[in-house]
Amino acid sequence: MKDPVFVIHGVANRDRDEFATAVSALATAAGVDMVPVHWGDLGAQEQFINAALPAYQTDPETLRDGEAPQHVMAEVLPTTAFTEPVDEVLQLSQVDAALRAHLTEGNDGEDDGLRDSGRHLLDPDQILEYVAEQWADTEWLSGTSDTRLLRETGRALARSLLDESNPDLDDPYRGLRGEGADGDSRLRSLVRRRLMDLDRVAGAAVQAVGARLNHAMRSRFGPGTTRFLGDVLVYQRHQDAVHARVRQVIDEVHPDIGRGPDRPVRIAAHSLGGVIAVDMATATLPLWTESLVTFGSQAAFFHVCDPRGGQLTPYGGNMPVHLPASLNRWTNLWEPLDVLAFAASKVFRLHDGTAPVDLPVGHQASTGMWTHSAYWNLPYVASVIGDVMRQD
Repeated sequence: MKDPVFVIHGVANRDRDEFATAVSALATAAGVDMVPVHWGDLGAQEQFINAALPAYQTDPETLRDGEAPQHVMAEVLPTTAFTEPVDEVLQLSQVDAALRAHLTEGNDGEDDGLRDSGRHLLDPDQILEYVAEQWADTEWLSGTSDTRLLRETGRALARSLLDESNPDLDDPYRGLRGEGADGDSRLRSLVRRRLMDLDRVAGAAVQAVGARLNHAMRSRFGPGTTRFLGDVLVYQRHQDAVHARVRQVIDEVHPDIGRGPDRPVRIAAHSLGGVIAVDMATATLPLWTESLVTFGSQAAFFHVCDPRGGQLTPYGGNMPVHLPASLNRWTNLWEPLDVLAFAASKVFRLHDGTAPVDLPVGHQASTGMWTHSAYWNLPYVASVIGDVMRQD
C-alpha cells in the first residue's frame, strides 16, 4: 500500500477543520489518499493590526490659499482619471469646448438672463490662451484625461467669468479687460486665479475620497492582508518551526517517509505551501520527495528574488538552477488570473536535466477575478494531482 499524499496549505489558513475538509474533498476528487498538513497556527498574528493603522482625519487647510497640501496619490487606489498618459492639446480642447458652449450657446436656463446680451464680448480664444499659459502649473487638472472633469472645468470657468460681469454697464465686461495693478489684464488674472481654485478643488475631492476609501479598506481588510503578507514574513523568520510541523505530521504516519530515497514522500501544496515543500526537498538535510504538485505557488519567484539556500545555487539569468535528486518530479499548476502564481520551468531543472512541468489551469467565469483560492475546487487540478501521484 502506498503512503498517502501530504497536502500543505499556503497563507491565511487558520481553521484546521476547514482545511481538513478541503483536503478530504480534494482527495475524493483526485482518487488518492491524502493527509492534511496544517501550520496556520504558526502564522502571523492579526488581532492587533488596527493598532498600526493611521487614524483618518480631514485636512482643514486643503482648500485654503497658500502652499498646496501634500499629495496622497500614493494612498489612493489607481483611477483612470489621474493615471493614464495625457495629451495637453486634447485636454485643452475639452476645456475649450465646454467654455465656448457656455459663453456662446446659452446657459441651460441657470442664469437670470441679464448677462446674455454681453456674452459675445468675451473672447473664448483669448480665454483659452490664458488657460494654456497657466495649465502646466496646475497639479491635478493637468494630470487628468477624464473628459467630464475637463468639461466641467471649462463650464465652471465660464460661469465664473460671467459672474464677474456688471450687467448695469453698457459694456458688462469692461472691468475684466482693464489693467490690473501688476500691468496684467484683469481677465488674465481672473482666469489664473479661478483655474488654480478649480485645481485645488479637484485635488481636494480626490484626496478626500481616496483617503476615506483607503482608511475604510485598510480597516476592513487589514486582518486579512496581515494573514497573507504576514504569513510570508513569519515563514522567512521561522522556517524551522514550520518545517518541523510538516515533519511531525509525516512522522505520525511513519517516521521513515521522506528520510531517504528508498521511501520518498509525495506532496501537493498550494501557494506558500509549495515554497515550503521546495525548501524542504532542497535543504542540506532534505525531505526526499518523489512527486510534488504545486498550484498557485511562488517557489521560482522567491528564488529569483532571494536565493533560497540549501542545495540550490542562485539563479544567474542564463542557466536554470539544477535541483537535487531529492526532488524527483515536479508539476506546477498556474491559473491565468492568479497574480500569485509563477512558472518554474525557466528557473529550475530537475536532476535528470528535464524541466518541471508548468501546466496552465483554464479560467472559469464562476471563480471571479480572485482566483488564488479557486484551485481547491477545480476538477482539472484534482485530475492532475491524481494522475501524477498514481504514476509513482
